[in-house]
Amino acid sequence: CWPAPMRADAVGLFWDDTPPPRVKAVKERERIVPPEPTWLDPGYLPGLEQAKAWPFHSFTDHELTEAVLEQQPLFFDVECYPNYFLVSFLQHKTGRVLCFEMYEGQPLDIPKLRWVMGTFLTVGFNSLRYDCPMIALACAGMDTQTLYEATQAIIVHEQRGWQVLQRYGLQQPKWNTIDLIEVAPLEAGLKSYGGRANSPRMQDLPFLPGTTLTADQMLCVKYYNVAGDLTATQRLYEVLVPQLELRAKMSAEWGLDLRSKSDAQIAEAIIGAEYTRHTGQRPQRAEVDAGGVVRYWAPHYLRYEGEQLQGLLQQITQADFRIAESGKVEMPDVMKKARIRLGRTIYKLGIGGLHSMEKGMTHYADEGHVLVDKDVTSYYPSIILGLGLYPPQLGKDFLTVYKGIVDQRVQAKKNGDKVTADSLKITINGSFGKFGNRHSILYSPQLLIQVTLTGQLCLLMLAERLEAAGISVVSGNTDGVVIKCPRHLQDTMQAITHQWEQDTGMELEETRYAAYIARDVNNYIAIKEDGSTKEKGILVFADGKSARSLHKNPSGNVVIYAIRRWLLEGVPLRDTIDNHMVPADFLFVRKVSGGCVKVWGDGRTEYLGGNVRWYYGTDTGNMIYAKNGFLVADTEGAVPAMEMPQEIPQDLNRDWYYQRAIKTLATMGISY
Repeated sequence: CWPAPMRADAVGLFWDDTPPPRVKAVKERERIVPPEPTWLDPGYLPGLEQAKAWPFHSFTDHELTEAVLEQQPLFFDVECYPNYFLVSFLQHKTGRVLCFEMYEGQPLDIPKLRWVMGTFLTVGFNSLRYDCPMIALACAGMDTQTLYEATQAIIVHEQRGWQVLQRYGLQQPKWNTIDLIEVAPLEAGLKSYGGRANSPRMQDLPFLPGTTLTADQMLCVKYYNVAGDLTATQRLYEVLVPQLELRAKMSAEWGLDLRSKSDAQIAEAIIGAEYTRHTGQRPQRAEVDAGGVVRYWAPHYLRYEGEQLQGLLQQITQADFRIAESGKVEMPDVMKKARIRLGRTIYKLGIGGLHSMEKGMTHYADEGHVLVDKDVTSYYPSIILGLGLYPPQLGKDFLTVYKGIVDQRVQAKKNGDKVTADSLKITINGSFGKFGNRHSILYSPQLLIQVTLTGQLCLLMLAERLEAAGISVVSGNTDGVVIKCPRHLQDTMQAITHQWEQDTGMELEETRYAAYIARDVNNYIAIKEDGSTKEKGILVFADGKSARSLHKNPSGNVVIYAIRRWLLEGVPLRDTIDNHMVPADFLFVRKVSGGCVKVWGDGRTEYLGGNVRWYYGTDTGNMIYAKNGFLVADTEGAVPAMEMPQEIPQDLNRDWYYQRAIKTLATMGISY
């Protein structure tokens, strides 16, 4: 019960968990003398034989005309060298290809290229920033050298596409096109996303930018572009179909083109449009000076019983939150150093949210305890509306617009209108991502810290009340807590959570678990009472078929599959791993800075590039960094799989995956 006794290592109001200084043995990194970079030689022609044999299935003019009626999108991509320019298209479903090339003696078919771009729905990756401006320049008659200089301006010097077009007196044509880069989650390149979506082929650009290509090198680039980048774009599109369909419906509903926007960008566009409709004025961006400070003010309902949290609240309200040159809010030292212990759980604060610090933890519901997840419904929107928070440059009109959108979603859910409800959920939740972006009309550092800190401090208030009543909170993360409650105290738990709802004006959603198994707060699997699961991090089984798979690189999905089957069905790990026959589930993908070389057990070397895919086989070799020879961690026995295996490789080392599954369970505190 509260208050907890002060520990001997207490410093002020916080625990000092800094370990005593000790002499740490430095392990020298293993290194192999890197091979000569033959991949930079003029005679290096990766994929040339495959390129010569590749069935490009080119469109005939008749097929191209028929394709207009099929209404299938064309995936497109651009490659540019000083003496070579390529625009290639791949039709969804049929796999037919259309390539426009320009090199000495081969002029670009500009009228046909213009017709294709103006007639079809095209889908690219980073295409609004690069490919579309480049095609516009090419259609204006620019030669390969001029196009290469434009490429340098956009890619190397980070100029906007419209700025480069403006230099030549051009504007971007209004083509019917979708760019997937913002629709995809997080920030990754096309190669990484392709690996996560089980793309058939992974390959880096075969020749350094600026190379004057030979005829054979041009063919290699063409093959790389179509068989690699375009197929990766198609796979990414297929994974994102639900998100794209929702964006198309939202575009029609709001009269805005939202198809190429992230959730946060959609929120900004819709709120901006609604603000204009409500006020008759266009929203303005905030002018906030870098180096300035904002401060947090505590809402009236935020109250603690113990000295530890009372002191924390006082220090936070007195702290200066500085605004960096980037416009982001910097976390003050009081938050960086704070470690709050409530019961047996330690919490740390952050600009993004609250996190408990458990390691290797397993909890089960049993005769004496229930496991309950309590998540706050629409946490951040509830705080914004409950406290009447708004970006200063938009004024209270923001609240009118925001509340209107929230109310509209509530009504859509009641009416069973899932499309409208889902689209408005994106708008409501996505808006938060723009509060910390200085380029956004929603930018407001004060609003950002007010929302995130209130959310964290309210969860700590709930945890304190539960712990004081003898009810353990075993995990806390951003918008909820996991509670291990003695069965005889369930009424007390419900009374405490109900009072918290009354005090804060927020609602809690409850989920009952049979088990909660975690490596840490960001990597866990929770088994619900009905047998379904909730998982995060390494314990997500990413099959390469849903947007969830795009959040992380594949890392031997069969390991997670085996663990899940053992936890849920009692199937031995060995049985699952020895009998699993899906090649993609044994693969790993990693980005290796500077490129990677496979050193085979017999001493042979093979350059793989900067984005690598492999499985673990019986070979004794390793992978090294091409630039310095250091070993790439955890790649002993790794066998390259840059081409997706169609069958289980004969040299697959299944025992490696079995041992990895046992080690993964050990990180969750489970001895198998």
